Amino acid sequence: MPITTLDPKTALIVVDLQAGIVTLPLAHPVTGIVDRSAELLRVFRDRGLPVVLVNVAGAPSGRTDQGRPGTRSFPEGWTDLIPELDRQPEDILVTKHARSAFTGTGLVDRLRALDVTQVVVTGIATGSGVESTARDAHEQGFHVTLPVDAMTDRDLSTHEHSVANVFPRIAEVGSTQDVLDVLAK
Repeated sequence: MPITTLDPKTALIVVDLQAGIVTLPLAHPVTGIVDRSAELLRVFRDRGLPVVLVNVAGAPSGRTDQGRPGTRSFPEGWTDLIPELDRQPEDILVTKHARSAFTGTGLVDRLRALDVTQVVVTGIATGSGVESTARDAHEQGFHVTLPVDAMTDRDLSTHEHSVANVFPRIAEVGSTQDVLDVLAK
């Protein structure tokens, strides 16, 4: 579905734009992802809409074929949010230990307490943190909007799979400009 509307209480969730992740090799130039997310942050804040900044500081404890279960140690500063996000005192900060910003963080309750009914999700990685957060939001009953030019993944095919096959089933999908245009109405 194209981006048609945003509810009066829509929150922006920015996933894993943190020091240790933005320096990884990515499918799209990180500067564009950061700039578009920062533009959305400015507009959401200007309109008094909730902003959620998410970083990841661990992993679930379950075994996988690719390993790395449980708590991992990260180099100093790896989990720090990048300065371009311009964290504000009213922003909601979520530190996650799973792919979704909703898992074990209390985010659902915090957003419901603010009467949020819709979320816009950006960040890294499209097929992991962004997709998991969007799926959880959808399953929790939030309307979900995904500006796909404000997200990327380490692997282009993973990004493209999420955008083409997963996102249209759980969200309205478009561009950052589409979201900004709807907000301007």
